Amino acid sequence: MDGTIYQFGGLPMVSGFGTAGPDHRARTVDDATAPLLVGVIRNPRSHRNKGLVPELSDSPNVMTRTPRTRGALVHDLAEFAAAGVGLLVVDGGDGTVRDVLTCGAMTFGDAWPQMAVLPKGKTNALAVDLGLPGNWGLQDALAAQSAGQAIIKRPLVVTAVDSPGDAQMMGFILGAGIFTAATDAGQVAHKFGAFNSVAVGVTAVAGIAQGLFGLGNGPWRRTTKMELELGEGRRPAPRCAYGKPGQRYAVLMSSLGHFPLGIRPFGSESRDINYLLVDEPLRRVVAITPLILAGRDVTRFEHLGVHQGHADSAMLTVDDTFILDGEAFPKGRYRIALGPSLRFVTP
Repeated sequence: MDGTIYQFGGLPMVSGFGTAGPDHRARTVDDATAPLLVGVIRNPRSHRNKGLVPELSDSPNVMTRTPRTRGALVHDLAEFAAAGVGLLVVDGGDGTVRDVLTCGAMTFGDAWPQMAVLPKGKTNALAVDLGLPGNWGLQDALAAQSAGQAIIKRPLVVTAVDSPGDAQMMGFILGAGIFTAATDAGQVAHKFGAFNSVAVGVTAVAGIAQGLFGLGNGPWRRTTKMELELGEGRRPAPRCAYGKPGQRYAVLMSSLGHFPLGIRPFGSESRDINYLLVDEPLRRVVAITPLILAGRDVTRFEHLGVHQGHADSAMLTVDDTFILDGEAFPKGRYRIALGPSLRFVTP
């Protein structure tokens, strides 16, 4: 989609997730006898879509759209809703999923059709969490939908509190602090042909090496001014005695539990909004990063500034850009909550 950093004032706004949006099953035909109507949002610039023809594009019950702008995406999703699409397919990577969820929120509200993801992007963390194989295609998704194979996932809803109208977006992985540098490193890995799990591995190794042996205040050892408050009571997130008050090295938040390469940054238990906080780039902390990523219990490292936990909502104030599903967003104050329950078809 167009642009590299969102302007929140131009985003579609959502009134809430307790009330269903417009009726997206508008067809008057009997659903029991009508073929499933499938709407495909295809990102032609996704890594594994370039130069290829869309699947089943000549099928009468498959509507394929390739919007080039977010405005066009809003229009296409509204068209799907009016037509009564029963399966919404996102043909692209994590960024395409983020855009579809964000732009579709004003149309579908809390009443989304079933969804499917075709992992065609440079990063496909949601597909990994859903257990999708790399060659998962539209035919596979249709077969799984027919068999009733699905799992419920809830994205994060990120609201720009100080933006006019409290503009919102939806995604699955939010990172700030060191994760901005990690995303930049991941883009470099993509340029050299490393994607998905390989790119994650390259970035992790580079980050550990820079964190251990980097000098001064380079991007891999710099802290960021940020505050994280948890729950409706806005209780301050835990922190250790090291470092400057109000500064953090990293925050990672997600409603997913499984990541590429078997990484489990939130430990063995995943629920609600999971978070991982690191207060300072202490070399002892960087050295145990492999244990943290492997999902080991890190409670014994809390005195060093490593914190894991869960919350049903949060407030993040950050003085630098942060990352949501691979894209940079401006500094500010953001309310984070869980979005609608989405039913994704799975193998």
